[in-house]
Amino acid sequence: MAQDNVYLNGRIVPADQAGISVSDAGFLHGASVFATMLARNGVVFRLDRHLKRLRGTAKSRGLQVAGTAEELAAATCELLRANDLREARLRITLSPGSVRAGGPTAVITADALGEQPAEWYEKGLTVVVTALRQEPGNPAYGFKTGCYFARVLARQEAAGKGAVEALWFTPGGCLAEACFCNVFLVAGGKLHTPPLETPVLPGIVREAVLELAEQLAIPADDRTPLTVREMLAAQEVFLTSSCSGVRPVVRIERHAVGDERPGPVTRRIMAAYRELLDRECAPPADDDADHTAAGAADEGR
Repeated sequence: MAQDNVYLNGRIVPADQAGISVSDAGFLHGASVFATMLARNGVVFRLDRHLKRLRGTAKSRGLQVAGTAEELAAATCELLRANDLREARLRITLSPGSVRAGGPTAVITADALGEQPAEWYEKGLTVVVTALRQEPGNPAYGFKTGCYFARVLARQEAAGKGAVEALWFTPGGCLAEACFCNVFLVAGGKLHTPPLETPVLPGIVREAVLELAEQLAIPADDRTPLTVREMLAAQEVFLTSSCSGVRPVVRIERHAVGDERPGPVTRRIMAAYRELLDRECAPPADDDADHTAAGAADEGR
């Protein structure tokens, strides 16, 4: 049975005994960075890339945080083992710590992934368009920081309308991303996704999909800005995220995408992504090997 432990500042402790300072900058001001990751067969998918982005975000935002990539990788794998998890959703959160005194705060959580609704992948999603805007130059956009309240509000708005996600545009009318996902369009057999400088998060699965498109000889464009016109003209739309993978979008508000079924390019990408997970998160050769060994092997990829 899975245990409910967390990693906190160098130690694995029971979740109900973990605590941070009431004056922690992440708690008070959202001055934190985080990474959400998927573990399969005890192996974290592209752990090294998650950690590189996490540390890079902290540096770019001027946050003094704890833990080298190697230390965080070891702690992540140690927590998987402590919680007896092989299929999991993990989150690393780093903050500068107390604004009064004390060192940085590092928290890692690991929870059983659970089954994702099959209809997401078989029938597709409905999404809405939020009235909130993703502003270029805003330090919270294009990065995973603790300043996610607007995204939470937009997701609540979507749920209230019977949708799963909400799409964001910039003030200039360029498509950006969803609340917690990157977005792709398919038009004329070509794959399109908003440029990173829109700004959008450089998602780990976004990157993987672009790699897969190249391998599948699917033309892809991640440099040209996309407008609502391109979005509504697309034959296929899909979202990508670490724990939900690749999910088709079949309705945007009341607008039908294609024939309101997952399209052929999306299905090819979904299948290729499942195969990629199978390859990169294969069980260790020795099935009794611990999570640390599996995680360390993955980090070299």
